[in-house]
Amino acid sequence: MANPDPTALQPAGAGVAASLSGTIDRVTFHNPENGFAVLKVKVAGRREPVSLVGHAPQIAPGESFDAVGVWVTDRAHGLQFKAERLATRPPTAKEAVARYLASGMVQGVGPAMAERIVKAFGAEALNVIDAAPMRLLEVPGVGKSAAQKIARGWAEQKALRELLVFLAERGIGTADAVRIHRQFGEEARTIVETDPFRLARDVPGIGFTGADAIAVRFGLDREAPARLRAGIAYAVEDAAADGHTGLPGGDLVEKAERLLVVDEALVRTALAETVAAGDVVETVVDGTTCYFGRRLADAEAMVAERLKALSAGSLPWSGADLDQAATAFERRAGVVLSASQRAALALVAGAKVSVVTGGPGVGKTTILDALLSLVGRGGTRIALAAPTGRAARRMSDQTGREAKTIHRLLEIDAGTDNFRRNAGNPLEADLVVIDEASMVDAGLMAALVAAVPDEAALVLVGDVDQLPSVGPGRILGDVIESGAVPVARLTEIHRQAESSRIIVNAHRINHGEAPIATPAGEEADFYIVPMSSPEDGLAKLREIVGRRIPGRFGLDPMRDVQVLTPMQKGILGARNLNVELAQLLNPNAADRIERGGAAYAVGDRVMQVENDYDRDVFNGDLGRIVRIDRQQDDVVANFDGRELHYPTRALDALLPAYAITIHKAQGSEYPAVVIPLSGQHYPMLARNLLYTAVTRARRLVVLIAEPRALDVAVSGRGTRRRWTRLRQLLEG
Repeated sequence: MANPDPTALQPAGAGVAASLSGTIDRVTFHNPENGFAVLKVKVAGRREPVSLVGHAPQIAPGESFDAVGVWVTDRAHGLQFKAERLATRPPTAKEAVARYLASGMVQGVGPAMAERIVKAFGAEALNVIDAAPMRLLEVPGVGKSAAQKIARGWAEQKALRELLVFLAERGIGTADAVRIHRQFGEEARTIVETDPFRLARDVPGIGFTGADAIAVRFGLDREAPARLRAGIAYAVEDAAADGHTGLPGGDLVEKAERLLVVDEALVRTALAETVAAGDVVETVVDGTTCYFGRRLADAEAMVAERLKALSAGSLPWSGADLDQAATAFERRAGVVLSASQRAALALVAGAKVSVVTGGPGVGKTTILDALLSLVGRGGTRIALAAPTGRAARRMSDQTGREAKTIHRLLEIDAGTDNFRRNAGNPLEADLVVIDEASMVDAGLMAALVAAVPDEAALVLVGDVDQLPSVGPGRILGDVIESGAVPVARLTEIHRQAESSRIIVNAHRINHGEAPIATPAGEEADFYIVPMSSPEDGLAKLREIVGRRIPGRFGLDPMRDVQVLTPMQKGILGARNLNVELAQLLNPNAADRIERGGAAYAVGDRVMQVENDYDRDVFNGDLGRIVRIDRQQDDVVANFDGRELHYPTRALDALLPAYAITIHKAQGSEYPAVVIPLSGQHYPMLARNLLYTAVTRARRLVVLIAEPRALDVAVSGRGTRRRWTRLRQLLEG
């Protein structure tokens, strides 16, 4: 391959396709999870090593390499070669062979063993391991079992290299090849050849377009029935990203037609075949013929079946005098239950499956406390859970009882992502209470109800008017609308909440009424600040977060103030706001690194974005970076007094959190929230989005809004329907 001189390509050659060959001098960074690597490589004609970035499942100093890609100039690291395809070969020179073996690339060979093998066989060491591994018995200290282990390790390496070459020859980039190998292992080649559309279903990042391109390279006809059915199945499943469990027929055909680029008639024929094969379920929803992928169709069917079965059983408690129990609770708790609250308590206490719903300040927590007080004194086994760690901790604080995440309640097996609690091994509980039930998606709800024992009662608590779950489904809304279970809908704002403009305005927004602004000079807990443009809004947001809230309310902007925005993108999106607020609130950070396009600095506020049960930190938890240890390749973040260590390759579990999307804030509360609303957010402007944002605040809301954007959000014109079938199943 040609070895272009990088100096000759700067700047005219930047971005021009090129090839590069040489040897790997140093592995600066390698993430075994996704194969991303930053390398220093030696190439002919260059005295100094060249920077190369690319993907490889395994990589070691001393290996030879061939790469195809482009030269780019990185702002932080200067000129480097960005490899679209990167193939490595075992080295041939004696010194390189020694470095390669000493790197640990071959299972069973460490530095000391590598030195003895190379001393025995010199540059031919790798050929000996490949062709005559039993000759390793000639090396001092190597027995038969060690030789066999080394031979197996070398064979695995060889198979992986052959797979990467096979995929590269068919135009599959190394990054995708690494993902394919990680998912399927030694079966990867067979699957790619015989069922390439499994890549769309099972390999993150490939998608239908990527799998389709691979299938076409293998000679599959564009009108082949297998391709058409795969496109339809993918189109249905892809709708789950927008919260749907299915799609109307017209929408599905249109989406599949765009995806497949074939005539509508072919799509409709393939759709009928897919339904006949049972991969897609056809159902009429509100007079519209809809199609549901098998996975989510089964999940909703499980929820409906189990809720009906649970509802038909007998209560696990009996004989309580409700009035007497309610009066006793009032004395202990120092509260007075209203007539509507007593009615709600009676409804829930008398039902095997029930729902408690309502907005802020209406007493959902009081009803839950009263129920637990009523049934919890007779040895009733109670299980409390919520979808997120923060919501579970708040539930514990409110009830004085242990609450878990639903995943922990069901005893997730982190290795397999399966739940140990299921129909065959149900929960040991007489009452299961799920808070923030609006956040529970179809798959998780199916797993939950399967694990609830037949004799147990189930109570779902949540605000149905908030945003639905991030995952597919509309569980709480469908259950309520079906009328299949009793629903205690609380609407009365109680006296202690009436003085809060946060609560009053939240209810106004929910009813489609504009929130009431606080007059200038008057102190309250809800303010509306108009903006004329996103740039004006950004300037006002910086002023309000950095100076006005701390000065007027004594709140710490690093600890107490959370910016909630509708979107990631744009001037007022979470990505840009995090950059702006980090510069404003943490300008003199002691240390800073960049990974995956995000910056992490000592002192930065960060959010955990995935559940980590081993370290007891959960999606939505907020922490602060306290140290960056470059020698250990480690970032240390403090979460509620606990210091957790994140290798830099695992930093995608953390995101900067000065600003987060409103969806990410579900189930959480903050002392103060600042909410920018702009015309740039138009695709997301919906009533339930704004309502959810406002109800995240305990003490203060500042809404920085373009008047038109606020009007669109409150009007509800931007609210989009989720297509689900749970309500129909429950009604039937």
